[in-house]
Amino acid sequence: MSIDFNEDPHRRYNILTGEWILVSPHRNKRPWQGKVEEKQDKKKESYDPKCYLCPGNTRASGAVTPEYTDTYAFINDYSALLPDSPTDEIVDGLLRAKGERGICKVICFSPDHSLTLADMSREAIANVIRLWQKEYKELGTQEDINHVQIFENKGAMMGCSNPHPHGQIWSQSSIPNEVLKKSHHQKEYWEDKGESLLSAYLQQEIDAQERIIYANEECAVLVPYWATWPYEAMIIPRRHMRDISEMTDVEVVGYSDALKVLTVKFDRLFDTSFPYSAGIHQAPTDGADYDYWHWHMTFYPPLLRSATVRKFMVGYEMFANAQRDITAEMAAAQLRDL
Repeated sequence: MSIDFNEDPHRRYNILTGEWILVSPHRNKRPWQGKVEEKQDKKKESYDPKCYLCPGNTRASGAVTPEYTDTYAFINDYSALLPDSPTDEIVDGLLRAKGERGICKVICFSPDHSLTLADMSREAIANVIRLWQKEYKELGTQEDINHVQIFENKGAMMGCSNPHPHGQIWSQSSIPNEVLKKSHHQKEYWEDKGESLLSAYLQQEIDAQERIIYANEECAVLVPYWATWPYEAMIIPRRHMRDISEMTDVEVVGYSDALKVLTVKFDRLFDTSFPYSAGIHQAPTDGADYDYWHWHMTFYPPLLRSATVRKFMVGYEMFANAQRDITAEMAAAQLRDL
């Protein structure tokens, strides 16, 4: 018997992490009587006198946000990591702890409080990318910084504490778990095949054209075969690059175009300001050889059926492994056709 991906339960393998996900497409038929969220309103003023990130306003710490006119970065007033923390390691039987150092920064995408990436021009998004490049290089060259994580939590549903368009960068002395897993599998493929794992995967996706949402000369936007979240998406550069600092200006422009198209499609899907957590995974900055790394950006949006029905990672997902109902192919077709 052959598996019908649109009807039959099956598992899919994540080539980057080595983990499996359960796909249950027949569950799309179940009725929903669970929690209904409030629809995210896109209408905001360009300036909010109560917003800590709007130009000229005083933040909760007492610091004043300058009258910036483009992108702007500053050290988080309430950082999760600190540059001068003790680094002692404590072992007590089976209990183990180690001090961690780092620098956390806030990246304001625009001085305009009303905008999200979807609302910004491609040129403005390109300026955000250039700031990401600058911060990655400057933070990554510091002695105690071995990994730089760039990410954005968009929307109250994803725990964003401030609606102003912004993201964060957490840089730290250790290399996080997800990055270690992806390093292992990319290195293994590189040593076996002599090419980038994501280069080979992207070519297979381009050939198949089942999960591609959008593509230009520099980047492709797709729903990964192993996607966990209902409308999860990934941006992969066509050229093999270890990190975003290797992009040419032409590639920055192509990347900004891909970001613009994807975020606009997200907003149009359920006619709402689409919430998500997005992050860039790229080579660590500890000085080791990471020729096998191929940077990519992933979006994890929680919405499931509408602007008010979300996916919860509970029960089986917490105690067994990830599970999804809508297939990657279904999600890609919806986004591609918008």
